[in-house]
Amino acid sequence: MIDLIHRVREPLPVTRGADGGITVGQGETLGVLPALYPEWLGDRSFCEAHGVRFPYVAGEMANGIATTRMVVAMARADMLGFFGAGGLAPSTVESAVEELSRELAGRTNWGVNLIHSPTEPAIEEAVADLLLRRGVPRISASAFMTLTPAVVRCAVSGLRREANGWISRRTTVFAKLSRPELAEKFLSPAPEPLLRVLVERGQITAEEAELARHVPVAEDVTVEADSGGHTDNRPLSALLPTILAVRDEMCARYGYHRPVRVGAAGGLGTPAAVAAAFALGAAYVLTGSVNQVAVEAGVSEEAKKLLAQADITDVAMAPAADMFELGVKLQVLKRGTMFAARANRLYQVYRDHDGIEGIPQPLLDRLEKEVLGASVGDVWVRTKQFWAERDPAELDKAERDPKHRMALVFRWYLGGSSRWAITGDPVRRSDYQLWCGPAMGAFNRWAAGSFLAEPANRSVVQIALNLLEGAAVLTRAHQARTYGVAVPAEAFAFRPRPLS
Repeated sequence: MIDLIHRVREPLPVTRGADGGITVGQGETLGVLPALYPEWLGDRSFCEAHGVRFPYVAGEMANGIATTRMVVAMARADMLGFFGAGGLAPSTVESAVEELSRELAGRTNWGVNLIHSPTEPAIEEAVADLLLRRGVPRISASAFMTLTPAVVRCAVSGLRREANGWISRRTTVFAKLSRPELAEKFLSPAPEPLLRVLVERGQITAEEAELARHVPVAEDVTVEADSGGHTDNRPLSALLPTILAVRDEMCARYGYHRPVRVGAAGGLGTPAAVAAAFALGAAYVLTGSVNQVAVEAGVSEEAKKLLAQADITDVAMAPAADMFELGVKLQVLKRGTMFAARANRLYQVYRDHDGIEGIPQPLLDRLEKEVLGASVGDVWVRTKQFWAERDPAELDKAERDPKHRMALVFRWYLGGSSRWAITGDPVRRSDYQLWCGPAMGAFNRWAAGSFLAEPANRSVVQIALNLLEGAAVLTRAHQARTYGVAVPAEAFAFRPRPLS
């Protein structure tokens, strides 16, 4: 029985056995379950719209952890991948876009991340500008708390009305979010005030603004549940149906002519989780944490070893470097690193004091020794060098505001901790910041002792194919059970294997 259920690409006869019970493959045929392919698990319109075979996305892990190599591998496997542009200088992002445009010439199933930068709006604008200028076909907007001129510009630039009357897009925006009120904004047409601003700036045309009134900002919305990095830690089983209902309400209100798709992310580290996401109604799935152990991931081998040892409880919340002063936190690996505890300690000090000068000397001494690993003076010298190149206005603000200067010093540690994990700095191993959700631990338990337990076999494509294949197997087992078949527990287990 198990073998028959696992052969998902073949029809499955549901039969009445000799004992009168419902079984499969032997006895009187009662009905037949048709063949099931991993390609069919999501919304067919997703594959059609994005020119892919599978409803699967490798998400944008910031600081280039989702590398160009990863994006190329996904595109060539007829899936979709996003380069992790968050936290990188625009010049670095442009180099990555040049490489991707060259390697994936003629393809549109790839993209780059645009991360919301409330403390650095000029950086957000600059990245949006280069993505549009270089014709990046897909943009994933993440960590947004509201719509900004940059993300609206990406969504409406290049809108045109075709001969059949439909409105086509030059650039497709994916919106990654976890709140219903934000979903409403991305699933509505762009707001008039922002459109007027963009027209006045000459960044979009009056015709594009007019067409923008008839389409949503995003036709693909990724619901981000309990994920690594920026997250609200919401369970997918509660969040996804809620956002699907918002989608239905917005589509009814505005009468869109094209499907608006809602995908799932967060906590997807096993076939069971992926199958559950599709069963909840996800049009596609997006993975993040688990891809950090892929051979193409842009983190050090030492960092990958730490991630490979994680269990589902080995995560914690810590301050986000890019939104430190706002008190925003993200989910990181806890096991094998002291980053979460040390970063939270820095935020506590920031909250309790008005500037570095107000920190009691004994406490400052401990911070320098136990957290920063350098004197505040040395850190400030390095911090000034960084901001002098990135955004000198931050230094001007720091001169006027001692609390902001303290925040920049502490953010040096937060930013450095991610770089140390990427480069594998052995001196700062206990400070590695690795964005990680419970999916990583679930993946490790599932992969243990299997083909994917060997680091060399963990390509981003093999991870994807095994998650999808396993999800198809589990879906078939559930189908058989709903028709009365006494499906053994072993039928719901899928072991990783080489797939193509």
